[in-house]
Amino acid sequence: MEIRAAILPATGAALEVAEVDLAPPGPGEVLVRLAATGVCHSDQNAIDGTAPTRCPAVLGHEGAGVVEEVGSGTSLVRPGDRVALSWAPYCGVCEHCLRELPQLCEAAWPAMEAGGLLDGSSRLSRNGATIYHYSLLSTFAEMAVVPERACVPIAADVPFEIAGLVGCAVTTGVCAVWRTAGVRPGDRVAVVGCGGVGLSAVMGAAAAGADRIVAVDLSPEKAAAAEAFGATDAVPWRGTAEDTGGAVRELTGGGVDHAFEATGRPEAMLAAFLATRNRGQAVLMGIAAEDAVLPLPARSIPRMERRVTGSLYGSARPDRDFPVILDMYRRGRLPLDRLISHRLPLERIGEAFELLRSGSALRAVIDLEGRTDDVAA
Repeated sequence: MEIRAAILPATGAALEVAEVDLAPPGPGEVLVRLAATGVCHSDQNAIDGTAPTRCPAVLGHEGAGVVEEVGSGTSLVRPGDRVALSWAPYCGVCEHCLRELPQLCEAAWPAMEAGGLLDGSSRLSRNGATIYHYSLLSTFAEMAVVPERACVPIAADVPFEIAGLVGCAVTTGVCAVWRTAGVRPGDRVAVVGCGGVGLSAVMGAAAAGADRIVAVDLSPEKAAAAEAFGATDAVPWRGTAEDTGGAVRELTGGGVDHAFEATGRPEAMLAAFLATRNRGQAVLMGIAAEDAVLPLPARSIPRMERRVTGSLYGSARPDRDFPVILDMYRRGRLPLDRLISHRLPLERIGEAFELLRSGSALRAVIDLEGRTDDVAA
């Protein structure tokens, strides 16, 4: 079938909205009619080359919609099911899955890097030439063929635009707090970088009962705005990692138990580390450039028992964690709707990335059902 999609022709090029051919789902795959998809920094990393991506490709990995058709051998979803999509489907049988680390599944990552689905091949083409998938999903399109395990059913009263954001940014931030770090009531928390992932971490920390939640951002306005998501304090970037980390320690009376970094920049990672107190941990969520190096004051690691840990997708298991997150949203515990600042149609996806790069959007959503506005009410 022919569908409209936003294609990245080559690294560094502008996205092009055009007709592409989409083959039907194969074994273990489903066809989803997409309703909404978020615009994420990971997509920008693919565009500018921070994360090498096979091109031409249809980007997008924060999507939700309705199952239209299922391939052979499927049993988890049926046509008509409303689903949120996860870019980390897991096989359940590899070493990492058996160790309860499905986010590190050995089946998913090689397929993502190859630009195909789980069998290594693509369902997308244009004029007979292959177009590659992005993160097994390619949600910048009207329809997508995805692995069945990428689909997590959602309730009828969950908005698609909220479910789409849960597919990446929200889960990455919230579950870094809940699953990777295990924040407990009364803990002190700092979040460095107040984009979609960072603000999700702020919400997750508030829901977990953290006592102090310090929002740190290059923009004083964005740091202050984090208070609407549960932050108790705001610290603008002080010019250096040392000064910024020191400001957080001073504000919190000695440092935080958990500092979450959401930018991928080494200086922000260092600031998160320096913001921690004895036995505190820096949780690094941002995706750095391949050649980035993080220098740490080594002496303070054993003497203060400071720790550094990575967090991929918040150490989440989507089939378990998406429903929990969405239930807390429905009960008013996670104000996810406040993340959406802009809604745009697919034809204006270039503008959505301009908003992302300028920092003027919290989260822009591409609405594929025709409900759009420049700024959310």
